[in-house]
Amino acid sequence: MSDDFAFDLFDCVSPLDFRYWGQDRALRNLLESYVTERARVRSEARVEAAAAWALAEMGVCGEAVAREIEQAAEEVTPQEVAAEEARIQHNIRALVNCLRARVSPAARPFVHLCLTSFDVIDTATAWRMKNAAIAVVIPQLKELIAILIGLARREKDTLQIGRTHGQHAEPITFGFAVAEYVARLGNRALALQRAAEALPGKISGAVGAYNASSLFFADPREFERRVLARLGLPVAGYSTQIVEPEPLCDYVHALISTFGVLANLADDMRALQRSEIAEVGEAFGAEQVGSSTMPHKRNPWNFENVKSLWKQFMPRMVAVYADQISEHQRDLTNSASQRFIPEIVVALVGAVRRLQRVMDRLVVDRVSMERNFALTEGMIAAEPAYLLLAALGHPDAHEAVRQITLEAEQSARPFQDVLAAHRELEEYLARLSEEQRALLTDPRRYTGLASARTAEICAQWEERLGL
Repeated sequence: MSDDFAFDLFDCVSPLDFRYWGQDRALRNLLESYVTERARVRSEARVEAAAAWALAEMGVCGEAVAREIEQAAEEVTPQEVAAEEARIQHNIRALVNCLRARVSPAARPFVHLCLTSFDVIDTATAWRMKNAAIAVVIPQLKELIAILIGLARREKDTLQIGRTHGQHAEPITFGFAVAEYVARLGNRALALQRAAEALPGKISGAVGAYNASSLFFADPREFERRVLARLGLPVAGYSTQIVEPEPLCDYVHALISTFGVLANLADDMRALQRSEIAEVGEAFGAEQVGSSTMPHKRNPWNFENVKSLWKQFMPRMVAVYADQISEHQRDLTNSASQRFIPEIVVALVGAVRRLQRVMDRLVVDRVSMERNFALTEGMIAAEPAYLLLAALGHPDAHEAVRQITLEAEQSARPFQDVLAAHRELEEYLARLSEEQRALLTDPRRYTGLASARTAEICAQWEERLGL
């Protein structure tokens, strides 16, 4: 059987296996206990062991029997389960047969007693996905957030032109731009935590009505509670043969929406790395090649990779929504599609770790930021000029300032000079305070609360996430 399953890494079909998983030993070390086929088999065996201990606690079998089954669950291999499945064409019964083969005749009747296949499958899925999030995804997100907090604090006073619709808008600081992603990823980490902890299991039998367990227990729901308590899972509020699908939808949505924030961050950094903007850059190694034909190129390939992965995995949310639909007490239409959910976890953690590396070494070009700011520096005073004139009672301040901006553009004169030359505005401008006049003269001061909010957001999320 081992020869049938032996293959080289280069025989993989999925690039996730070869390029983003197979060659990243650190990523595999983090996740292999939750996302691999071995992890699936071992988690399902874990459910069988938990059920055996609940049977023992409620007097159906002895502790020695539960201990035997638990030992078998720890020893069973995915290879032997796969071989048995190939023989009988049923994955959970294959696991049960392999466990039964490892225990004494006295213990065999109690393997899988009162359980149906999806008691095991759905409960094991919840256990794997919950623990993958708690043990790996959220800690990795926190590490990225900590890196972003360090960058935001370092650059909280670095002047940058804000951009809306791809056009120069009002001044901000680069730290403020980074703080956006501190807040968004912080909120996603908390959402993922909530979704992971809400993933339920179920031990309610073939149609969810506790038919089998009610043969043995006056309160079969107590049996269910005991099994799931051993696994650290809540009990599903309602179940048929399968758990209600919405908690898993919420969980995957938390993953995918987190991926969207990563893609947005990557896209922003990629845009700022354009040759004509050049405000940030990925750190390049001495021997790194940017293009196969253009030796001068330094492409933002890490940022592009994150967005590209998001494009591949974001649409998989549709399949998860489709899996909400199951006829009556259960059909098999979610059986294959749900097996791909661990790939979303792998891709997301891979993208997080990639951004950790590149954002930790991000090159910030303050000279370019100053140069770009100067391109429209004169016009930046248009917004505060309009607002101050309106506050002083000008009947149509927005139109007056708009006309001044057009005149400044056409005459190539500074906005402030054109503004001061308009006699009809003299009475309003004379009433400005010294601070307001200075703001119109030097729009670099017009950064609002960018620096203060950056510091506040960083401190807030450090506290909320325990960084």
